[in-house]
Amino acid sequence: MVKNGKHGLGRGLDALMGDPVPESMAPEPEQGEDRVVQVRITDIDPNRDQPRRHFDEAGLRELSQSIQAVGVIQPVILRRVGDRYQLIAGERRFRAARMAGLDSLPAVVRDWDQVKRLEVALIENLQRDDLNPVEEAQGIKQLMEQCGYTQEAAAQRLGRSRPALANLLRILTLHEKVQDMVREGKLSAGHARALAGIPDLEQQLRLANLCAAQGWSVRQLEKICQQTLKGAPQRQPKVEKPHELKELERMARDAFGTRASLEGDMDKGKLVLSYYSAEDLQRIWDVLECLGQNS
Repeated sequence: MVKNGKHGLGRGLDALMGDPVPESMAPEPEQGEDRVVQVRITDIDPNRDQPRRHFDEAGLRELSQSIQAVGVIQPVILRRVGDRYQLIAGERRFRAARMAGLDSLPAVVRDWDQVKRLEVALIENLQRDDLNPVEEAQGIKQLMEQCGYTQEAAAQRLGRSRPALANLLRILTLHEKVQDMVREGKLSAGHARALAGIPDLEQQLRLANLCAAQGWSVRQLEKICQQTLKGAPQRQPKVEKPHELKELERMARDAFGTRASLEGDMDKGKLVLSYYSAEDLQRIWDVLECLGQNS
């Protein structure tokens, strides 16, 4: 995963450490310039379209302690909404700063359209190390759907190969309970990719439970999935029998008093009579003998 280096802080640390700027006085950045201002935390609203839903509490506490010690080093990105601000990027810093009891945050105010805001928020989250594979795949899918990206375009924006991105998206085809196991860390992304090759969702779940219980490696699971696919019977499409053949089956059942099944079509096939005891066989014999005598 491509990681961006730390960006410059615009006008420097003096801009970060100054007094908060009232929302009515916060200057809009000039074209091509990142102006860092202090914005009161109480004037900032989280983004309801934030693609990240889970924030690790332990990680937030650790970041909060760091902020208490040295402050917020990297500014968040905001947009103006009336007389308030909405987060575009930096919700972990926002939450940790609020947890640390800060009154204000260093911020860059941007006037971006909805697609650009969503793209930045998604890409920022996707470049984090602590995303689980399901969150990562969901974020990429959201980026593609809401920003209108193909897999190739999304891969370029994220600095990844298209095959790697396609493999990650396959995780979203897994059984929901298997996805939960990946979220909880019981299965790795490699395990998830191996299971995604199993088309039967219930079979996926059985193998996932066995994998977690037995502690299989990704390689072991891949081999078991391959064996499972080789041993799976090929399902033939069900062909509706003509009415005449259905009627013939019924007549055979009535005549012989046992199960009768007809396989084939109007040109060729076979009629199978089943018997389950000596009495069944004797009855079939008697019927056939009677038919022979009357022929």
